[in-house]
Amino acid sequence: MTNPARKHFLRVRAAREAATATPDRPQGQSHELHRISLVEDVRALHDIQSIERKIEAKRDMLPRYESYVQGVLEAGTGQQDDVLVTLMVWYLDIGDLKTGLDIAEYAIQHGIETPDKYARTTATLAAEEVAEYALRQLSDESPSDDLQEHICRAIELFADADMQDQVKAKLFKAHGYLLRHQGNDADALTALQRALELNERVGVKKDIQTIERKLKDSGE
Repeated sequence: MTNPARKHFLRVRAAREAATATPDRPQGQSHELHRISLVEDVRALHDIQSIERKIEAKRDMLPRYESYVQGVLEAGTGQQDDVLVTLMVWYLDIGDLKTGLDIAEYAIQHGIETPDKYARTTATLAAEEVAEYALRQLSDESPSDDLQEHICRAIELFADADMQDQVKAKLFKAHGYLLRHQGNDADALTALQRALELNERVGVKKDIQTIERKLKDSGE
């Protein structure tokens, strides 16, 4: 494990190189070292069949990139960075929604797109990852305490982003299910109705009907 002094050095170096990056010279030594490391880690992930084990492997790998991510986010000039965006996906995969959304916000602010292998825009990819992670947690009926904060942040962050309506619908569906889980049926109904407006096949019609009956019976 990298000691605090080493982590500080790596973060400062990444920040310094990112701050001086230009379209003609977008990459520095820090980026190149982490790119090489990422190639090796991706190769190792390809050898793992289980999705669950892949996620655990990413959880073990990500601390090696933490200083680089912090440095770029602190001082970056917004140059295209495939390493950073790939790490965004990994953070969202393991459920570190805060860091993943921090990277997504930076990438969207600067127009940084995903590597070609993902075939989706940064906003689309991040929104879908957040929605699917939230829906998985809710299916287990064990959402984290900060899930509401992250879903609301994602909805606000991607509000004006151009993406498939189905993806935004999934995000509102997750928010609606979380609100229902919290006992907030009125707001849950609003979120689920918005999801249905965006995609009539999102799978919330029966949930809407159930909540409407419940609110009617309770006099709300």
